[in-house]
Amino acid sequence: MNGHTLVPHSYDYDLIVIGGGSGGLAAAKEAAKYEKKVMVLDFVTPTPLGNSWGLGGTCVNVGCIPKKLMHQAALLGQALQDSRKFGWQFTEEVKHNWMTMTESVQNYIGSLNWGYRVALREKKVTYENAYGEFVGPHTVKATSKRGVEKLYTAERFLIATGERPRYLGIPGDKEYCISSDDLFSLPYCPGKTLVVGASYVALECAGFLAGLGLDVTVMVRSILLRGFDQDMANKIGEYMEEHGVKFIREFVPIKVEQIEEGTPGRLKVTAKSTKDDQIIEEEYNTMLLAIGRDACTRKIGLDKAGVKINEKTGKIPVNDMEQTNVPYIYAIGDILQDRLELTPVAIQAGRLLVQRLYSGSTTKCDYVNVPTTVFTPLEYGACGYSEENAIQKFGEENIEVYHSHFWPLEWTVPSRDNNKCYAKIICNIQDNERVIGFHVLGPNAGEVTQGFAAAMKCGLTKEQLDSTIGIHPVCAEVFTTLSITKRSGENTLQSGC
Repeated sequence: MNGHTLVPHSYDYDLIVIGGGSGGLAAAKEAAKYEKKVMVLDFVTPTPLGNSWGLGGTCVNVGCIPKKLMHQAALLGQALQDSRKFGWQFTEEVKHNWMTMTESVQNYIGSLNWGYRVALREKKVTYENAYGEFVGPHTVKATSKRGVEKLYTAERFLIATGERPRYLGIPGDKEYCISSDDLFSLPYCPGKTLVVGASYVALECAGFLAGLGLDVTVMVRSILLRGFDQDMANKIGEYMEEHGVKFIREFVPIKVEQIEEGTPGRLKVTAKSTKDDQIIEEEYNTMLLAIGRDACTRKIGLDKAGVKINEKTGKIPVNDMEQTNVPYIYAIGDILQDRLELTPVAIQAGRLLVQRLYSGSTTKCDYVNVPTTVFTPLEYGACGYSEENAIQKFGEENIEVYHSHFWPLEWTVPSRDNNKCYAKIICNIQDNERVIGFHVLGPNAGEVTQGFAAAMKCGLTKEQLDSTIGIHPVCAEVFTTLSITKRSGENTLQSGC
């Protein structure tokens, strides 16, 4: 059967979506609204330790959702300590039960998995828990858990396969290390943990593990949070260090050995300096790898369909309509080259793509000024340019950076962490001091950032910020009274309220 000679109405489906994560599901449900015949293929290849999960993708199962819930568990521990100063009296010793937390989190995730399946059924989207791969033009093969293979044809395809954690490729890594894919359902408390990496995944996981009272060390090859504003990144590192997270800088692991089996067992980790030949050895119960993620594009038969990928990164180049070099094949989400790897971005891109395909819309996904938040113990919200990128693009003389430290009122009574929270905006002097970068380090950073992101979409200027009346007493009001520029070199440390 030659795919090229098929007439459109003889395809099995209008749209086949490969990948049932945030982007794929959003697109499939949107297409169903237009009475299209849609199929979703979703299959989770188990981790090296054998873990897999249900429908919904990384964010729901092993990403944003469990991450924020465990971050919340850590924040509640801090709140318990603070509460004594606010008059709460309790005598019991306070300790954390890992299993109670994990079961609660997994129960919630299970309810989400179920909800996605029900939603697809209600919208008459065909869902198969099968591994999809292209075998030729307009044709995919779907392989079930049991190895049963079926062929399906479609007029159009959407690749939304996402990414999975990278491994080091050193002796013992796949046998003895875990990744974020394993952590959130780990059936025992990880104990003394080494987190390898400096990404937001590494720092978020290290942060909440330490917040739950565990002994945590982060091994960093070079800089923290590459790609994020480095001023903010270093402040995050300092805060974590002050709150009990140890950092081993400029070292990489070269070998992992198991000394003792168990839940957790004991591992001996050997690491080497990135500067010289210095070798260090240390024992841990758990080693968590968070050194980056790789696009799931190399084993889905893209060559059979003629889809080009970036051979080095595995990412798929697309045009501004999310179209690959093969006109009837589209791609969205974390697998796209030069696009942000964020769940809401994939959802937005998926919905808008389907509206263009089936409802005559012309709206494209806007990848500019996308806000995001890193849920480290001190949360970091950002939108727009980092200071480095702004300087590089506009020139140091053409940008003005306004900044201030602030002390949340809630933290004054327990008298903790004065001058740790920090606010910064970057303005383009040449463009009426338009705000081109927004950065906040403090509690509820995401809630603070969301509204300012909308303002930046509307072209917010420093003058407009200054004429906005603050809400007192909240952290976000600091952005309505910023007066000190970095250029002035004036001190931003707060002495009191």
